[in-house]
Amino acid sequence: MKTNKKFETPELSNGVRINKYLSDAGLCSRREADVFVEKGQVTVDGKVAENGTKVLPGQEVVFCGKKVSRDDNQVLIAFYKPVGIVCTTDTKREPDNVIDFINYPKRIFPIGRLDKDSEGLLLLTNDGDIVNKILRAGNRHEKEYEVNVNKPLTPEFLKGMASGVPILDTVTKPCRIEPTGKKSFKIILTQGLNRQIRRMCEYFEYKVVSLKRVRVMHITLGNLKVGEYRHLTSTEREELKKNLRNSSKLAAKENKKNPINN
Repeated sequence: MKTNKKFETPELSNGVRINKYLSDAGLCSRREADVFVEKGQVTVDGKVAENGTKVLPGQEVVFCGKKVSRDDNQVLIAFYKPVGIVCTTDTKREPDNVIDFINYPKRIFPIGRLDKDSEGLLLLTNDGDIVNKILRAGNRHEKEYEVNVNKPLTPEFLKGMASGVPILDTVTKPCRIEPTGKKSFKIILTQGLNRQIRRMCEYFEYKVVSLKRVRVMHITLGNLKVGEYRHLTSTEREELKKNLRNSSKLAAKENKKNPINN
């Protein structure tokens, strides 16, 4: 489903700070942009930029020798990622990357990740601000998964998973879990530690056989088939704006190193 409606993001009439400009263009995070600026690798209308430099409409920005094209038409895509596809923008090093698989005509990047062995809903965009707001664990945005494991569920397993599990030098936040079969369950998380569900199951000596993400916040897979994508509907975009209005844009500490969602 296609939509031409712009996602409205207010900008100051006196320009956009250079680090935000580069982040919105999908080139890097704001923090990384500051480093590139400090190294003199960014120019605005031929002049070397400084941290705090603001970009006005019509000005030419060059990043590491290449002209930057900042698209104010926000792209938001829901994609049914197949097993075997890697959530990376590194198309040179990883042949099975999500960018080449989708082959979208504009530069986009994933909002969070699903590991190679998992499938399901993956959101992609060209808006760096939305990425940080959705990923920040402190904003408690829900992600729902359907999981199959290698042996029958027990009350102890379900209670332990829901209460918090010690993995990766921390304890997972309490979550909702509901059995859907003898060896299957659905689970709703509000954080995204590296291979979190798999590690949680391993703690109780269970092995994940299959894992599918079916929802991120209010956005679901819907009728998408494996390998297909769609643009978010106008209703989904408006709801997203509403849900993110009071969300912090600062990345959570646990997401900075490796924001992988199972």
